[in-house]
Amino acid sequence: MAQENKYFLKYQIDWLQDNSKIKIWEKSRRIGATYVQSYEDVRDCVSLKVPAVWFSSADESAAKEYILYCAKWAKLFDVSARELGEIVIDKEKDIKALVIQFSNGTRINALTSNPRAFRSKGGKVVLDEFAHHEDQVEMWKAAKPSATWGFPIRILSTHNGKGQFFKFIEGVKKKKLNWSLHTVDIYRAVEDGLVDKIMGRQTTKGERWEWLNNERRDCFDEITWQEEYCCNAQDEGSSFLDYELIGKCEESDILWNGSVIENPWNGKGILEPTHFSSKWVYEHLEKFQAWMRSQTINGSLYLGVDVGRRKDLTVMVILEKLYNINISRGYFVMENMKFWVQQKFLHAILSHPRLVRACIDETGLGMQLAETAQDSFGESRVEKINFASGSIRSDMAFGLRRELEARTLLIPALDEVKDDFHSIKKIVTSANNVRLEADKSDSEVSGHADRFWGWALANHAAKSYTGETFVATRGRRKIHKLLEGYE
Repeated sequence: MAQENKYFLKYQIDWLQDNSKIKIWEKSRRIGATYVQSYEDVRDCVSLKVPAVWFSSADESAAKEYILYCAKWAKLFDVSARELGEIVIDKEKDIKALVIQFSNGTRINALTSNPRAFRSKGGKVVLDEFAHHEDQVEMWKAAKPSATWGFPIRILSTHNGKGQFFKFIEGVKKKKLNWSLHTVDIYRAVEDGLVDKIMGRQTTKGERWEWLNNERRDCFDEITWQEEYCCNAQDEGSSFLDYELIGKCEESDILWNGSVIENPWNGKGILEPTHFSSKWVYEHLEKFQAWMRSQTINGSLYLGVDVGRRKDLTVMVILEKLYNINISRGYFVMENMKFWVQQKFLHAILSHPRLVRACIDETGLGMQLAETAQDSFGESRVEKINFASGSIRSDMAFGLRRELEARTLLIPALDEVKDDFHSIKKIVTSANNVRLEADKSDSEVSGHADRFWGWALANHAAKSYTGETFVATRGRRKIHKLLEGYE
């Protein structure tokens, strides 16, 4: 026990002291689970508790790391052991393993993730990073009989969607499986001294929180943090909006001719409003205002503005409400655009006599833009939206999805819009709350889902307005044809 206290943290010792026949470890990444498991396996071989250990991880590098750990513990136990290297254990099936053989005849075999490797093998079974095996079901079917004669089974993994490993965990929690469950997320590991061990000294509470925050930030997205560190499986079908649903609401040629503003309009080279080189911006603005006035509008207009500057995009979306259908008419994207230019074009849209209401993102950078717009056009026309306030973010997102499901929102058939909508992921927290976050793996294309939030804001503007609604008075045949097939 003194030896174990020297090398391991409390959660690792808890695992070692659990002698259950089957135990399963729901864990964070890189907390020393394989490290302590290799110690248990060497201990079981040295004490002749098992004739052999059959270890399998998701990749070859993990198997090699495990064998190195085993060799270290063999020296600690002061037993004679030989590393046999990679040997063929089944010539017909071409199955190889990295092997350590002890002087008492027991062996540790680190196998590939091929389920066939466990066929006709007997002894202790260790399935490391089980959720990341290509075929968890076949792996389990092949491995389970190896322990039929009372030998232990160990299953260790981070989550990877809601596959067989997740089902095992749920089965234990619901008492359908009489297995021993250990759950150690990154917070528990840090509480038990992980950061102290990494830094080689006693750390302060502030240092530990800083370390956790850095790890979370470096994950890049919330799904990685929840699954890899928080023991919180995410649904593999985690997209908030699937392509099929989005596709049903796409229409070609519903946007007004937007060539007056190229998408995205990059602000590189634009200087201050008084600089002579900015004259062309004002010329562009005049053309934009004339273009807006030239449009034939039969219904009411609603505007959504998601504000960005350098990292994110500014997206302005204009919806025209005809009967109960919101039709996308204007779609403008500004990238790295100075705020004075954004304000000029925003006010040009807000000045349109058919514009009933606008919702503008005031979170962070958008505060000044939203406040100025509200001061200029009034609270009845401009609503400031703070995404950090209460449930407004999820309310708007679910509101947008309801419109798509009812096919009462038409969006342009553009790949960047479709992909942006699809990039929103559902994140389920440990408290079983649903959060929404953009998939940042494609952030260069999607702009962190700014288009999605532009449409969500515009849709919210149309839904939250309770005042007068304009009624179409001309072009009724054309309108009926456009709305054909929609509820």
